[in-house]
Amino acid sequence: MYGRLPIVKMLAATVAIGAAMSAVMVSINWDGQQASTAAPEIDNLLNVMIVLSSFVFSLVMVMLFYALWKFKAKPGDESDGEPIHGNTRLEIAWTLIPTVIVLFAGGYSWSVLDSIEEPAKNPMTVDVFSQQYAWSFGYPGKDLAFSEGELHVPVDRQIHFKMHAQDVIHSFWVPEWRIKKDNVPGITTTAIVTPDKVGTYQLICTELCGFGHATMRAKVVVESPADFQKWVTGLKETIPDPLLEAIKQDTETDPIPVGAGGA
Repeated sequence: MYGRLPIVKMLAATVAIGAAMSAVMVSINWDGQQASTAAPEIDNLLNVMIVLSSFVFSLVMVMLFYALWKFKAKPGDESDGEPIHGNTRLEIAWTLIPTVIVLFAGGYSWSVLDSIEEPAKNPMTVDVFSQQYAWSFGYPGKDLAFSEGELHVPVDRQIHFKMHAQDVIHSFWVPEWRIKKDNVPGITTTAIVTPDKVGTYQLICTELCGFGHATMRAKVVVESPADFQKWVTGLKETIPDPLLEAIKQDTETDPIPVGAGGA
C-alpha cells in the first residue's frame, strides 16, 4: 500500500501537469491562417502530437525530480551508490510505451497523408522550377505558359505540383497550405494541394540552399477559375528549352509530363 503511494502521486502529478501543458499549447494558433483543404487535418495532427508530447514530457520530468529528491546523497556522503540490478518490468515498460506511441503517430500520420493526397476529379498539374535563388512555373496547355517569381492557381481545384530543382536541394512551402516538399536535383517530387481560400500568399524555400536562401520567395495568388484562366492566357513567355529538358530527364522516375491536367 505505502510502496504504491509515490507511484499514484506521480501519476496524478503527470496527468495534472500534462493536461495543463496541453491546454496551453493547443490553444496557441501555431500555423496561422488555413487556406487549403489539408490545413485542418494537419493542424489536428499537430494538436494530437502536442498532447502526446506534453504527457510524455510531464511523466519524464515528474520521475526525474522525484528521483533527484528521493535518492539524493546526504551532505558529506561520498560513498559509492548501492549496487543494484536493472528492473526488468520498468525496462519493458519504457520500451513498450514509446513503441506504441510511435506506431500510433506513424499510423495516424499515414492516414492523414492518404486523406489529403486522395486524387480528385480534374486535377491540374503545375511544374515548379527552383534554382539559386528564384522560383518559376510552367502551366498546362498547348502553349506551356511560363511565369517567373509569381504563381497563380485556381481556388477549390486540386493542384499537382511537379517540382524540378536545377542546382541544389530546395524546399517548396506555402505556410497557409501546410504542405512542404523538397525539390531534389535529378528527380521529380510531387506536392498535392487543394487551395480553398482566395488570397495572396508567399512561397518560401525552407531548405538552406546558399547565401541567397532567405530571399528565395515568390508571390502566390489563389483566385477564381475565370481570373486564373484570364491570367494564364495573358502570359507571353513559354517554358524555356533547358527547363523542358530538365522535365524530360526528371520524369524518367515520375512520368507525368507538363501539360497533364488541362487548365
